[in-house]
Amino acid sequence: MNQVFNILIPLSLIGVILALFAGLYALFRGGEFGRSYSNKLMRLRVLMQAIAVALLVAAVWWKHRG
Repeated sequence: MNQVFNILIPLSLIGVILALFAGLYALFRGGEFGRSYSNKLMRLRVLMQAIAVALLVAAVWWKHRG
């Protein structure tokens, strides 16, 4: 199970970074694209952060469980 966390945690963090930069790009690009996507991408970032935190908590719980 530790190997699963060693793969999922970095992937989730990369997902957070990608969503953050995509949201910032949409925000600073402006125009119709910015209005349509910046808020949606930032909400996606928050969701990805929640998943990353949940994985970190699960990994710590798994490690200290036994």
